[in-house]
Amino acid sequence: MADIKQTLTEILEEKFKQEGYDSFFIVDIIQSADEHIQVFIDHDNGLLLEHCVALSRLLEKHIEENALLSDTYTLDVSSPGVGSPLKLKRQYEKNIGRLLGVELNDTHVNANGTLTAVHDDYIVLEYSEKVLVEEGKKKKKEITIQKNIPFEQIKKAIVKVSF
Repeated sequence: MADIKQTLTEILEEKFKQEGYDSFFIVDIIQSADEHIQVFIDHDNGLLLEHCVALSRLLEKHIEENALLSDTYTLDVSSPGVGSPLKLKRQYEKNIGRLLGVELNDTHVNANGTLTAVHDDYIVLEYSEKVLVEEGKKKKKEITIQKNIPFEQIKKAIVKVSF
C-alpha cells in the first residue's frame, strides 16, 4: 500500500495551486489502522462546508480510481475545529486580532492575550495587567503589555472563543 498520507498531500497541494484554491492549506492528515483517514484543511478567510465536500469528493475519486485503500475506508475532510491547537504559522496569521491561550514548553506559566503580530520566529501577545502605582498604597493602574513568544517555546496555542 502506498503512503496514503503522502499521496493525499500531493493531490491537495496540486489542487491548492489552482486559481480559487490558493487560500487553502493542509493542517494535518491522520490515518488510523482501520483505514479511517482524517484530513484537516483550512482557508485564510474561513472554511465552508462546500469546500470540505468538494475536496472530499476529489480525494475519494482519486482513492477509488487508483485502488489506494480497501472498500471499507472512511474519509473525513474538515477544519481542525474550535479548540484545536494551532500547528502552522499560517494558522496564527489567520487569527491575528483574536484572543489566544498559549501553554509554554518549559514552564507552568500560560500566556493569554490578543494575538497582535506573527513574525518568522515568534508571535506577539498583548494583554492588560494591573500594577501598583505607589508603593504602600493600594492604588493600581492598568497597563498594556506586549509579550514576544518564540514559536520554539510554544507547547500548545488555542484560540479562545468568547460568547
